[in-house]
Amino acid sequence: MTIELFAHPFSSYCQKALIALYENDVPFVFRMLEDEGVGEEFASLWPLKRFPILREGGRVVMETSVIIEYLQVRHPGPVKLIPADPDLALEARMLDRFFDNYVMTPQGQCVYESLRPAESKDPYGALEARKMLDASYAWLDQYMAGRTWAVGETFTLADCAAAPSLFYADWTHKIPEQYGHLLAYRARLLQRPSFARAVDEARGFRHYFPLGAPDRD
Repeated sequence: MTIELFAHPFSSYCQKALIALYENDVPFVFRMLEDEGVGEEFASLWPLKRFPILREGGRVVMETSVIIEYLQVRHPGPVKLIPADPDLALEARMLDRFFDNYVMTPQGQCVYESLRPAESKDPYGALEARKMLDASYAWLDQYMAGRTWAVGETFTLADCAAAPSLFYADWTHKIPEQYGHLLAYRARLLQRPSFARAVDEARGFRHYFPLGAPDRD
């Protein structure tokens, strides 16, 4: 059966799923949400309209972390994004939730704030989001000391979440220069072939970034 990914290449969560597909060269059809008719089909499959979603045959899988777990179960490859060791698997899942909840989410809140009309601005919420990013950066810099990837020397689900999270977070609320361990980790993620491919595929959409995409990366 053919795997279909309903997604957009500039979306951070879509990039998270794409990394997993590219890591193991899993063949799939990219159902671009901007293409005619795809958006309507996507909405019929998932009325909440949160992407990406994966479809294979009659099965529809929502949420990127679950999509990555599904790929490992149904389409295993040489790169085990969920470690076989149960303790490492728990660590990978924990870090995956950290990046989604405490980096990706506040980064998105900052972006959404910039899109609000003047009468609906939430300065307090925007400030709290930036404070969350500051706290996350500080913790991650200590955590990444002596590590290559989020779970030691093994590229996992956690790194699939980290790559787009830190990519866009640094655009939105710059990682301070003193956090050398975190900045080095972000640089390694950008050099990973699977994420480098996702970034390159999204370059043509950088004008979509409402805060203004920096001339780097």
